[in-house]
Formats: sequence, structure tokens, C-alpha cells
Amino acid sequence: MYKYKSEFLKYINERGYLNQVSDPENLDNAFHNKSVTAYIGFDCTAPSLHIGSLIQIMLLRHLQNFGHNPIILVGGGTSKVGDPSLKDKSRSLLSEEDINENLQGIQKTFGRFIDLKKKGTKIINNNDWLGKLNYIDFLRNVGSNFSVNRMLSFDSVKLRLEREQPLSFLEFNYMVMQGYDFYELNKRYECILQMGGSDQWGNIVCGIDLARRLSGASLYGLTTPLLTTSSGQKMGKTENGAIWLSYEEDKKEYSTHPRDFWNYWRDKTENDLVGKWMRLFTDLSLDEIREYESLEGEDVEKAKEVLATKITETVHGKDSDWNSNEVYNISKELINNGIGLLSFLSPEFLNLTKSNSESRRYVKSQAIKINGTTISDEKYILNLSDFNQEKDIEISLGKKKTIIVRIEK
Repeated sequence: MYKYKSEFLKYINERGYLNQVSDPENLDNAFHNKSVTAYIGFDCTAPSLHIGSLIQIMLLRHLQNFGHNPIILVGGGTSKVGDPSLKDKSRSLLSEEDINENLQGIQKTFGRFIDLKKKGTKIINNNDWLGKLNYIDFLRNVGSNFSVNRMLSFDSVKLRLEREQPLSFLEFNYMVMQGYDFYELNKRYECILQMGGSDQWGNIVCGIDLARRLSGASLYGLTTPLLTTSSGQKMGKTENGAIWLSYEEDKKEYSTHPRDFWNYWRDKTENDLVGKWMRLFTDLSLDEIREYESLEGEDVEKAKEVLATKITETVHGKDSDWNSNEVYNISKELINNGIGLLSFLSPEFLNLTKSNSESRRYVKSQAIKINGTTISDEKYILNLSDFNQEKDIEISLGKKKTIIVRIEK
């Protein structure tokens, strides 16, 4: 394996960011000898980004911290087509209005990670050039440099064909457009490196080859590994949908509250992935991370809490209310005549457990506390006497979940 000498590549390699690198020795020399301009593209498919994009955003953050120039390329143009990379089916086509609205939303996210005012840092919309292309000229000047045989060999295309799933001509052109993006960014801003997830490798290689053919430029590509749980599930996918990097009260469909974001990392991180996620998503030193990795038994939960806290502070800020207990409001009428605890915890009311049976298991294992007192009676009836003068009670489910139930005034 090649041993990097440039500070940036050495750092991200040690942290686990590197999957594939084209021409590592010459790219390493470029980083070692000068300030490098590199980019990552983000399509405007939603008004927020989810945690599947977090590794890419952190990569841009590190790039800037090491004195290099990050370009955030927002896909105002490519979003009109849709990236087929490792997708099972075609995306729904977005309207121009939806794309522009989504573009405004995701731009806000980057400012929490990257100094957008720093010299050399740019946010650029690829619609600036893709929207002005003449179709015939584009086919002649750009399309003629792409081999269909080679494009068919890329995983993003092979996956669809092997499963006999439709791949539209529109989507098939996506890698041509992404390759052209790289050529334009090199021509306009001397960008020499495109970074992305491992599913983008084929598209990145196309851009490297296109620039070489059109202008003789030497460009490079770098990908990060696909992030999955130990069971192979794509990271960030839950029963309730994606885990988003933003929270806006009026856009809950594309928002994740800081508290739910924190809970995701603490509850869903498997023990063997704590160190890996710390390397990728926090600024903890490698020595600190190794100490957390050495913890065993219940102490691993402490490491998960540190992981969740560090990531949440990075994404939402140290002043976000991630560490406050969730509040559930109920009517006085509901509790006035008493209500069985098992039913109260189940989907019928609070939806803290999946069923009365699961509620019963919590009680039997002495994992339920009300105002700090363990409840061991599965027939426990919750009534007004359980609430304090502020009409609140605190209910805990084990060590991982504590909520406040409040009677509406």
C-alpha cells in the first residue's frame, strides 16, 4: 500500500476515508507541493442533506482545515436528470421550482461545517454551464469521447441491467454530464480532484478521461467507502425514514430534531463501529478514540454517548437542545380516571413501545421508572397523583430513553 507524505492524505487515510484513489503518488505530490482545489457534487433532490452525505461534508471540512480549496458543486443541472448510481429504480423528475427550493435549503447546511467566506472556498451550481449547452454540439464535442462499452461496465449501470430494471436514456447521460462538470471546474477554477462516495467511481473516472482527451489536463479521483451497519444495511436508513442534517419546524418531512439525531447515534451504533464512526465524524484524536475502543461491557455505552454528543455538536451546534428530554403533552381527561401503564406506553398512546407485550417485558425486567422509582407491577395504573405540581412526570425506559409527560393546561 502506498505511504502518503502529504498531511491531508495522510490524515484522511488514517481516519478511514480512503477507498479508491487514482494515481496516488502524483496526487500525493500535488498535495505535498501546493494548495489543491477539489470538489464534491451534491444533487438537489431534497431541501436538506441526510447523514449519507456527512462523510463527504466532513471530507471537505478537513480539506479546508489543511489549507486547501474546497468547491461545493450543487447539481442544479444534474438534478434535472437524476443519478442512477447504485439505485434500483429511476428517481422522479423534479420541477425547476423544486430544484431551486432544494438548492437553497442544502446550501444552508454547509455553513455549519465549512467557512464559506474563506478565500478559495466556493459553492457553484453546475446549471451555470449545463443549462446553456447546445445538444448537438454537446454530443459532438463531449459525447464522442465516451465509450458506451465502458459505460455499460460500470456498476451503476450493470446493477440495473442485471436486475432487468429500466435505465432511461436520460439517466444514462448522467455520467457524461458529471464528467463534463469535472472538465469545466478544471478549466474555470483549476480544480484537479473530484471526491465522492464509492458509488461515484465510474463517473469520476469518466471525468478524468474526458479532461485528458479535451485539454490534456491531469486530473485525479478519490472515493470514500460505502458506509453500512455491521449487518450491511445502508447507514442512516430507519423505519421512520432518513436521518437529516437539518431541523426546521415547518419542514419536518426533511428534518431531524437534534435530540432524535443524538438518539440515533447512541442507540443505533453497534459496538464494533464506535471507533470507526469516531474517526470519520468527530475531531477526537486517534489516541482518544483508541481509549474508547478499549472499553468493554456497559462502558461501551459511555463511548456511544460521547460519539453521539460530538457528532450532534458538529452538525447542530453546542447550543442545540439535543440533551433535553422529549416532552409529550396529554389531556387531563385522558389521565383523570387512571390509565394502565402498559397501554400508556404502547402505540395506542405514547408509542414508546411496540405493543403491550413489549411494555410488559420492560416492567418485568425492571427497566421502567416513573419519577426515578422503578415500577415492577405490570398492572400499574397511572393517575393524577403521579404528576407533580407542574403537572409533569418523568418516565424512563432503561438507560437510553427518558421523556417528560405533561398535562396540557
